[in-house]
Amino acid sequence: MPRTPVRRIAALAAAAALFPALAACGGGSQDGAGGGEAAADELVVYSGRNEKLIAPLIEKLEKSTGVDVQVRYGDSAELAAQILEEGERTKAGLFFSQDAGALGALSDAGALAKLPEKSLGKVDKAFRGSEGDWVGVSGRARVIAYNADDVDADDVPDSVHELTEPEWKGKVGYAPTNASFQAFVTGMRVLEGEDATRTWLKDFKANQPKEYAKNTAVLDAVDSGEVSLGLINHYYWYEKAAEEGEDKVTARIHFLPGGDPGALVNVAGVGVLGSSGQNEAAKKAVDYLLSEEAQAYFAEETKEYPLAAGVSSPVEDLPPLDSLEAPDIDLGRLDSLQETLEMLEDVGMV
Repeated sequence: MPRTPVRRIAALAAAAALFPALAACGGGSQDGAGGGEAAADELVVYSGRNEKLIAPLIEKLEKSTGVDVQVRYGDSAELAAQILEEGERTKAGLFFSQDAGALGALSDAGALAKLPEKSLGKVDKAFRGSEGDWVGVSGRARVIAYNADDVDADDVPDSVHELTEPEWKGKVGYAPTNASFQAFVTGMRVLEGEDATRTWLKDFKANQPKEYAKNTAVLDAVDSGEVSLGLINHYYWYEKAAEEGEDKVTARIHFLPGGDPGALVNVAGVGVLGSSGQNEAAKKAVDYLLSEEAQAYFAEETKEYPLAAGVSSPVEDLPPLDSLEAPDIDLGRLDSLQETLEMLEDVGMV
């Protein structure tokens, strides 16, 4: 039976309680009082993307659109729960989420406004909400990192299911408390079901993978030879190669074929809050984030995939997005984070 919006809100709020408190940035009051009408050139953004990355882009947005922007930074799940708690009183005009799941929860609750087709049409249907009320602005692929001195490229697993085999016992790094790993597990639940996912998690844990706090630590462990393989997002490797020089990086990455759940392509995306009275300014911001300038910013700064049609990544040797064999999944269904956290806790991973 599908979950009701109320249950989805409760699940998201419960998940949000696991994350740190919000950080506020920008001028004006941040006390959460009242939505209502706002000037056409004013916009409040709740951003699940970090300030270091987004602040320079906000400056570019303001210059390009003439919109005065205030930003509240925090965790995506926590901010989505904040929006749902505030309801029609929310000051947020635009929600900028680190992942699709939080946008899916707001969509299910009816909190997001429909976006113009001219905006939606810039992005492939796979990377936008099925209800037409949110759109991805950058993408990241799950990959397997491997130590090239220890593992031949032809021997790297083509499926996460192979990671439970005896030959990889104690040789795989992962970050169970990281949001991207949890989104991958949620994707597996959607694609393969609860029982199959629980079985994989138990078998994977029994194979004694090594835990790390975040993706960068997993990649560093692969690069140093501490582990042979690691589960990460693609852009961490490209950032490391750009910073250190590819010839100085022993780790390499493998994009999984065949629609494997380990090949999930998740997105950072945006949705306009329907009750905020800031729709005009928010939609200007959406169009700017899908502009060539903003798309190039993500591609260059984070090595993520640009999602707007006609914009290609300048990152050398990055496989084209349309060449990836990602699983066919409605990204909005990644909203069931609480159920994933419960499963991870139950099998002893968090």
